[in-house]
Amino acid sequence: MNIIELDGLEVRLGGRVVLDRLTGKLAGRAIGLLGPNGSGKSTLINTLLGFHEPSQGTARVLGMDTRRQGREVRASVGYMPENDSFIGNLTGIRFVRYMAELAGVPSAHALERAHESLFYVGLGEVRYRKISTYSLGMKQLVKLAQALAHGPKLLILDEPTNGLDPLARQRMIDLVRDVRDAGDIRLLISSHLLRDIDDTCDEVLILKAGRIAAISNLEEERRAHRKFIEMETAGAGEAFANAIRELGCECAVFPHDRWKLVMPEQVEIRDLYAVAARQGVQIRKMHHRRDSLEDIFLKAMDSELGVTRVGL
Repeated sequence: MNIIELDGLEVRLGGRVVLDRLTGKLAGRAIGLLGPNGSGKSTLINTLLGFHEPSQGTARVLGMDTRRQGREVRASVGYMPENDSFIGNLTGIRFVRYMAELAGVPSAHALERAHESLFYVGLGEVRYRKISTYSLGMKQLVKLAQALAHGPKLLILDEPTNGLDPLARQRMIDLVRDVRDAGDIRLLISSHLLRDIDDTCDEVLILKAGRIAAISNLEEERRAHRKFIEMETAGAGEAFANAIRELGCECAVFPHDRWKLVMPEQVEIRDLYAVAARQGVQIRKMHHRRDSLEDIFLKAMDSELGVTRVGL
């Protein structure tokens, strides 16, 4: 099932095109939303929630048209905003209960849901304290609790680790993974931190200047496990290149005995050294890395705008 479907989506704000003809489908368990400041991430989220009406095209969330079925979309989505929007004098439990009621949970059940959500995120012992006394990390967690309280089918998290120290960040990431792995709720996570997306998502949508720069299935990229090698040699020739290719590697040779290889998963570094020893070749320098989300992002930023399926 496609979680998000965009078909020629255009959104204008103040007479300016902010989202320009977005077209694509995303079906991952956890979808990352990336892009530099001003790329349109927040506008896309608000459009998916039905707060901005498309000037052209359509956006569908969980199969529902955001223009015609905005209320149904919002009833099915939990939203954790980037900016705090608390009623400071309310306790955690009253706030989450109130937000659950606004989301359509009957009053008789909203309190129970609020307790469950606050215990789930680790705020059970402070749920009767006023939110104004919470630390930054606790405020992020109570935002997550209110987004979960009404039992959404899609959870939208906007900068969930914003401002958190390393321990609090890891706690948030662990919670997001727990929600993802439970399988009942799909996630859309917007972040300017590539590491957050890499740690939690299996698909990514990258925006640039209001258009889609890339859509990538991170699970497929991880399964491919392509390994890149850059090395410098002495005494290598065509026989060495042929032996490397027989291992299943793709290789390109550059001046001054510089090589670039793409190694299949079954080939290890020691196999290259074994070939070099048999051929009497000296490996003087080697750099080994796997392709990463950073590679995908940088490639998308350097590419011409347009929808692309990234496969490095």
